[in-house]
Amino acid sequence: MSEDMDEAGWGIEPGDEMAPMIEVVGGLIKFYREAAGMRAAEFAEAMGYGEDMIRKIERGTRIPRLEFLYQADEVLNAGGAIAALRTHTEKARYPRKVRELAQLESRAVELLWYRTHNLHGLLQTPEYAKALFETRQPALSPDVVARETDGRMARKAIFEREPAPTLGFIQEQVTLERPIGGKMTLRRQLEHLLEVAQLRNVTFQVMPTDREDHAGMDGLIDVLKFMDGTAVGRSEGAFNGRPVSSPRDLRVLELRYGMIRAQALTPRESLAFIERALGEL
Repeated sequence: MSEDMDEAGWGIEPGDEMAPMIEVVGGLIKFYREAAGMRAAEFAEAMGYGEDMIRKIERGTRIPRLEFLYQADEVLNAGGAIAALRTHTEKARYPRKVRELAQLESRAVELLWYRTHNLHGLLQTPEYAKALFETRQPALSPDVVARETDGRMARKAIFEREPAPTLGFIQEQVTLERPIGGKMTLRRQLEHLLEVAQLRNVTFQVMPTDREDHAGMDGLIDVLKFMDGTAVGRSEGAFNGRPVSSPRDLRVLELRYGMIRAQALTPRESLAFIERALGEL
């Protein structure tokens, strides 16, 4: 039996608005367990998890994985009732800050990003993202790494939106060269990046390290524009790093982003850069 909470589910964050729903999910699982005439220890053994983990899920302090729900449905002969709870847990399984960011991204019609130390989250493969989270200090637990990685991958649904939003990425050269997770992870990451960079709604550019003129020395930039003409943006080196939405403040960020875009390699040159980097691995 496994006591690894990363295998059964994730912890719910304090104050999370999804906590009441997860308590309901846990209560329903307990209801079907008791209806099946199984004690918690018996259910745990049948599921392959520790009894403590089962009780945490039933109390609503752990968010069950989808695989757990499907297995529990079979073990308890719930006829699909437990498996149907996936609609209630799918949203809650991701960190709250990820859900908030994904909500903004889902409304934006144009999204512009400049990154300096690693590839933007929407460009990352699961292996690269996991390796990146594992570099954090203080070290993150395996549970948190798994949850953060899954949350980041869930945001990539933006590439499936219809109509497709306009996505602009500018990456520092070093972010395509630093072997986060090892050379094989980097190779697969660059292969994925090459595919994404050729999408019709994506503009991808590389900022070469040897540029003498560089408007991005103040750090990363995010600008998200919405259908109603409003926008939100942030930059490490402007407005104390806080999000801004006034036209005047946004103009500063757009000016900087525009200059970085002009100083970077063109999209065609950037694709060639990725291909060269792949050839050197």
